[in-house]
Amino acid sequence: MKTLLLAFALVFTGASAQAQVAPSAAEAAASTGLHAAAHQGDAAKIARLVAGGAAVDATDAHGRTPLHVATFARQREAVRALAKAGADINRLENDRYDAVTIASVADDEDTLRVLLQLGASAKQTTSRYDGTALIAAAHLGHDGVVRQLIAAGAPLDHVNNLHWTATIEAVVLGDGGSRHQATLKALIDAGANLQLADRHGQTPLALARSRGYSAMVRMLEMARGK
Repeated sequence: MKTLLLAFALVFTGASAQAQVAPSAAEAAASTGLHAAAHQGDAAKIARLVAGGAAVDATDAHGRTPLHVATFARQREAVRALAKAGADINRLENDRYDAVTIASVADDEDTLRVLLQLGASAKQTTSRYDGTALIAAAHLGHDGVVRQLIAAGAPLDHVNNLHWTATIEAVVLGDGGSRHQATLKALIDAGANLQLADRHGQTPLALARSRGYSAMVRMLEMARGK
């Protein structure tokens, strides 16, 4: 069981890491208009272009709006300028990622904080896995991001189409190390349902035991996640 879980986790991690498509260097260099201004973080140019009639939610070949591009590029002033201009802050691109999930996967706490302050939702269902930003961040052990998303009302017990929750992913797709432990603690402290099991009936505690993650086992046992 442990070997099968590890093999699947490695495959899933690789697939997930490639699911979001950030603009390549060549794409960024070739971009024009609002997409170029967003990548460069030129808030003044964004304001001028919008005033001149540029479509604030125009999309590129991947369905990325300027706001997605600014988020990938960590251009927080551009994010603010686009939101002020009326950009759809919760829009999904072609792979069904929103800006909140993009920032969460990148472990970009500063941009995530700006997005949430501007009213972006932490509750959307995103990605080909019908997941959430919280599930993606828990998978990667981005504990600071996880705490921000929890505070913003992210659904703790959302189940994706792999039948995994954020708590399950923190265990089965994590490395058992300090950041995944901190992620699990944040979910436990927030009241995540520790009885929800994967499609094989394995709870987070059973999964932690199967992987030999003794620190996580102790945490889950203390939380009565049996």
